[in-house]
Amino acid sequence: MKNRYRIAFFLVAGLLFSCQQERSPITGWAYNDPTNGGFEKVPYEEQETGPGLVLVEGGSFTMGRTEQDVTYEWNNVPRRVTVSSFYMDETEVSNFSYLEYLYWTNRIFGTDYPEIYYLALPDTLVWREKLAYNEPMVDYYLRHPSYRDYPVVGINWLQANDFCAWRTDRVNEMILIREGLLDHNPQPSSSDYFSTDTYLSGVWQGQLKSKMPSSDPNADGQREIRMEDGIFLPKYRLPTEAEWEFAAYGLIGNTIDERVTERRVYPWNGHGTRNASDDYLGQMNANFVRGNGDFMGVSGALNDNADITAPVYSFWPNDFGLYNMAGNVSEWTMDVYRPNTLQDADEFRPFRGNVFRTQVRDETSYAANVTDLFVPNPDTTAGADSIKPWLGGSILANDGTPIVQRYNHVANNYDPTKPGVASTVTLEAKYFTIPDGMTDVPGRIKWREVSSAVAADNLDERRNYKMADYINYMDGDLLSSIYYKNEDVIGDFQNQSAKMMYEYGKTSLINDKSRVIKGGSWRDRAYFLNPGVRRYLDQRQSNAWLGFRCAMTRVGSPKGMGGK
Repeated sequence: MKNRYRIAFFLVAGLLFSCQQERSPITGWAYNDPTNGGFEKVPYEEQETGPGLVLVEGGSFTMGRTEQDVTYEWNNVPRRVTVSSFYMDETEVSNFSYLEYLYWTNRIFGTDYPEIYYLALPDTLVWREKLAYNEPMVDYYLRHPSYRDYPVVGINWLQANDFCAWRTDRVNEMILIREGLLDHNPQPSSSDYFSTDTYLSGVWQGQLKSKMPSSDPNADGQREIRMEDGIFLPKYRLPTEAEWEFAAYGLIGNTIDERVTERRVYPWNGHGTRNASDDYLGQMNANFVRGNGDFMGVSGALNDNADITAPVYSFWPNDFGLYNMAGNVSEWTMDVYRPNTLQDADEFRPFRGNVFRTQVRDETSYAANVTDLFVPNPDTTAGADSIKPWLGGSILANDGTPIVQRYNHVANNYDPTKPGVASTVTLEAKYFTIPDGMTDVPGRIKWREVSSAVAADNLDERRNYKMADYINYMDGDLLSSIYYKNEDVIGDFQNQSAKMMYEYGKTSLINDKSRVIKGGSWRDRAYFLNPGVRRYLDQRQSNAWLGFRCAMTRVGSPKGMGGK
């Protein structure tokens, strides 16, 4: 509720012209004074904690395995790094939370853009096994109320990011409603639903209930909400690999001053997987596989009370208050996987996966949002191939036609057997297959990669980066060298694939779409419960043992309230 005090401040700011007004330390001019131009300083304490999040106080730690590397992968060599404070979900995202997201997506886009809803659906077929009877999981796990508090699975990396983007907008929308700035719209459309980016960019098509009071003498006493007001929360996102590992260890409970008194193999103290306290002696600390075929123990004495996944609040939280950072389900992180990342990445906020982007703007520098989507080539059905990896096959619209062939019919002589024949009919593309997730959907801001070909990006004047995509940086390929623009060097390569360090499907299973997954799962042995263990999976794939949780950047003081 603290934002209301911030807003109320402006209601009387114009009446306060006394010597008690705060003044600029560099110019002496009073803040919030219309007679001085109206430059505003908003009362602000600190970042509000978003729903479902807990604060993870950052610091330095040894990233990578500190125990024996029994698989001799040598891809998680210990290295000391520093992680800034951030927020993280208390639990994995549950089935019920994801069903809320699906409900909203279907309600907003289901009529005009049904493929957006289809692309958000988890792959329930991940439960199927060739030699196991898992069909009940296919039918019941996602939607039956018995599993509503269990972690959602069958979610690929792109879907997890889309969930985070949706959550950002819904939380910020709720904050505006709470503060009396926005009337709740129970029936938003695909063009006017609230989006944080579109609002801040000035292209949101909705209507606020009221605006912020303004001290600007050239205004009408009101203005739009700005980033400077501190009302909007930062974006929900996936945690980086370093953030996830740091949070999982929970070393805040083993720290005295600047000394870590005891390293951890797991998110809890000790070298075993059972609870060592007198009250819970012998009980399992996580949901995992003990030996061959032992998923839950002996009837009458189930050791972890879970045959598959367990409810998200099962077992004991670590010292940060985070549940199931070992076992239950492994989790997606933001990072692109490379074996040598821990050796090459920065010591401060290490991360691999930067592809620098900027907003798409028109000739008048006006931010562009996605108002409609178009089929790349309506004369063919090639788009069906791009949707299959997501949906497991062609998806049919209500009229029985593949959604990649469904158009607005503007002529009576339309022949459904000849979609897209210009000589027969004029068609307006209405539906679109989205090969890279739901970044470009109606109501969102369009983004592009920064480019040396665009003078406004000023890449020639920047010393920290010279191109957009740094996923491959330090890989040893051509793009990692200083000669990536040298035509003589490029000419030595016979084809594009020769420029790559990793040839996916030929010499390696690693590519630019391989994302790091962390944490053991209900299907893993104890080895994978160590937070330092690294694995990877293609961002377009999913599994029955893989889920996710969201994170959020902490802005300002790492400890809160100015470090007090």
